[in-house]
Amino acid sequence: MAEEMKTAQEPSGNANFIHDFIDEDIAKGGQFEGMTVHTRFPPEPNGYLHIGHAKAICIDFGTAEKYAGKCNLRMDDTNPTKEDVEYVDAIKEDIKWLGFTWDDRFYFASEYFEQMYGYACELIEKGLAYVCELTPEQMRENRGDLTTPAKSPYRDRPAEESLDLFRRMRAGEFADGKMTLRAKIDLASGNFNMRDPVLYRINRITHHRTGDAWCIYPMYDFAHPIEDAIEGVTHSLCSLEFEDHRPLYDWVINNTSVKSKPRQIEFARLGINHTVMSKRKLRLLVEEGHVGGWDDPRMPTLCGLRRRGYTPRAIRNFCDRIGVSKVNSTVEYGFLEHCLREDLNETAKRVMVVQHPVRLVITNYPEGKSETFEVENNPNRPEDGMRTITFSRELYIERDDFMETPVKGYFRLFPENEVRLKSAYIVRCTGCKKDEQGNVAEVYATYDPETRGGNAPDGRKIKGTIHWVDAQTAVDAQVRLYDNLFTVPDPDAGDKNFLDYLNPDSLVTLEHCKAEQSMRDVVPPQSYQFMRLGYFCLDNKDSKPGKPVFNRSVSLKDGFKTKK
Repeated sequence: MAEEMKTAQEPSGNANFIHDFIDEDIAKGGQFEGMTVHTRFPPEPNGYLHIGHAKAICIDFGTAEKYAGKCNLRMDDTNPTKEDVEYVDAIKEDIKWLGFTWDDRFYFASEYFEQMYGYACELIEKGLAYVCELTPEQMRENRGDLTTPAKSPYRDRPAEESLDLFRRMRAGEFADGKMTLRAKIDLASGNFNMRDPVLYRINRITHHRTGDAWCIYPMYDFAHPIEDAIEGVTHSLCSLEFEDHRPLYDWVINNTSVKSKPRQIEFARLGINHTVMSKRKLRLLVEEGHVGGWDDPRMPTLCGLRRRGYTPRAIRNFCDRIGVSKVNSTVEYGFLEHCLREDLNETAKRVMVVQHPVRLVITNYPEGKSETFEVENNPNRPEDGMRTITFSRELYIERDDFMETPVKGYFRLFPENEVRLKSAYIVRCTGCKKDEQGNVAEVYATYDPETRGGNAPDGRKIKGTIHWVDAQTAVDAQVRLYDNLFTVPDPDAGDKNFLDYLNPDSLVTLEHCKAEQSMRDVVPPQSYQFMRLGYFCLDNKDSKPGKPVFNRSVSLKDGFKTKK
């Protein structure tokens, strides 16, 4: 299916074909007339959820909310190969963090193993399933093509024989891969998913919930519709790759004695540039040490985004604004950042942090003197109140806020130039001191005592305003600057090896940054706007009281242009 680049646009509010289908279904004469809309979110617990799953979560739970319905959370644990309770707990945490709840409707597909087995036996008894002894290789060889039907020498095996063999498969009499149970549908179908698909396979792997009770496991295409039907789901909302599987979904529903008849509706998956979202590739990044774990702030996982400072509101807004489509698309990562920036601009507390400190000495300020200023925490939220900052003779400023020989258009500190120290005083630069290597070690200035608060009584215009931190009360902090994990927009397109495009500068760690005193004992989760620098959050893993670690969530500058 053709890929397209999707740019940001304001929510349309009415472009949701899923809701159109549901409206028809619950209307008079519809197949679910008078029924409660019931959806489900069924992740496989074999990895951590990522931003693509967030879209599905918002669609599944959001649809239920719109119709005052229900949404189940179901762990689709029919394949024990990579499944683990660690992922179950992480999935539940991520969904709650996004602001959704499943109430008491939390299920495991493995709860239905016995019922699934019964429905499989039912299909055998009806002559609609048979035990096949073709190996996976032989099955591929006999799959046929568009002009040639598939073949199986076991297709006409008597139902009694297949039922006996299937029971013995369950009892563990046969080796892994020796036999499968296949649906008896249409070997000549143009939809290859309907060419007698496998329903059960033998797989001796200990299951994270059922242990060694089972050595046969249902395939997803057989299990999924039965799970939906057992739970009373009305609308099974799936990503677009399951569109070709819908005939099989309906076949299972219509040929077993399940009491419910769910409807499957497919929507396009979310793609974002400058990242990968395959669980296999994400796992490789973790296992080979290219990132610091599933929650590395460079990862598109929800736990990684949370650690980077993304908010549930920003992610839900992002998912809402990209809309629901039947066409696969790739969204610019910049739009996700745009949504976060919008949110944090409203809510984040403003503070002053110096990332590359150099000492500023106010030579005419009395030694030993210190004073305080009351400054607002957020100009957008007066209810957030004020905080106290200290000021003394020696301060820290950004190294690039001083230039001994200024370039054209430079309005910060240089000899004889005046700048405003944010919320404090106007100062005039008088020079600097350099170390033996010729680097600026200290900058000198004088202050105007009549300009407390930053305003000049004589009305003179000051073009530059810089942030600062009091050296006496400064908090030593580590700051981590994150960038795209990959250097190209499409790292896994075509025949590319995505590992070849890892960005060596995706993480830059700055030690001994200087934060204002209010940041000494902060605890996560907290987001801040570092004045003039960007939006940052307190790291929820490595930060310690008195030793804060901050992750850059997003820059201040928004280069993403929205379409109105």
